[in-house]
Amino acid sequence: MAGLAVCGGSILRGLEVSLPGAVFLQRHGTDSYVLPHDIDHVANMRSLAEAGCDRVLAIASVGGLRSELGPGTLLCPDDFIALGVGPVAFEDERAHNVPGFDPSWRRRLISEWRKGTGSEVIDGGVYWQTRGPRLETLAEIRLIAAHAHVVGMTIAAECVAAFGVGLAYAAICVVDNLANGVGETELTMEELEAGRARNRVALVRGLEQTVPALA
Repeated sequence: MAGLAVCGGSILRGLEVSLPGAVFLQRHGTDSYVLPHDIDHVANMRSLAEAGCDRVLAIASVGGLRSELGPGTLLCPDDFIALGVGPVAFEDERAHNVPGFDPSWRRRLISEWRKGTGSEVIDGGVYWQTRGPRLETLAEIRLIAAHAHVVGMTIAAECVAAFGVGLAYAAICVVDNLANGVGETELTMEELEAGRARNRVALVRGLEQTVPALA
C-alpha cells in the first residue's frame, strides 16, 4: 500500500508531532511563514506523490458559519466552494476536471478518528475558501454563511491540486472561532488565536491516536 500524507496548517505550525507511518507536510512552511494565497499547492502535492503517497489527510483551522459550529468542533467537509480559486496541475486539456473530496477516503478517516479518539467528527458540510490573508467582513460572512458551514483559506485549493496529481484527499477542519458576526461580537485576532491554542492539544492527540490506523 502506498503512503499516507498529513498536511498541517497554522494550528500545527511549530509543534513536534509524532506520526509514525505518515509523511508530514507543513503547507505554511517550516522556516518562514508562507501566507495562504502564496502557498504553491501543486508543488506540495506533487512532492507527496513523488514520495510515494496516494492519500492525504489535511488539517485546517476554520471559522464556524453557524452558531452550533463553535470552537472545538471537528468537521470533515464533503464539498467546497472556491470561486475564482483553484491551481492547475497541468497546462493542457487535463486541467479540465471535476475535483472533490474522495468519498471512500473520507468515510475511512471519519470512522478511524471516531474510533481512535472517541470524539465526534461531523460528517459532511461545505467549506468556503476565501483568498486571504485578511479575514472576512461582516457582510462577506452573511453572504458566505448562506451557502457553507465553515470558512478558510487553503483546503479547497489544496484539494484541487491533490486531485490533479492523483491523490485521494480528505480533511479534518478544526473550528477555532465563530466567523466574523456569527457570534455575539465582532471577531478579533486575539479570540482566534486563543481558540487555536485551546484546540492544539486535542488535535495533536487525535492525530497520534488515528494516524497509525490510517497508515
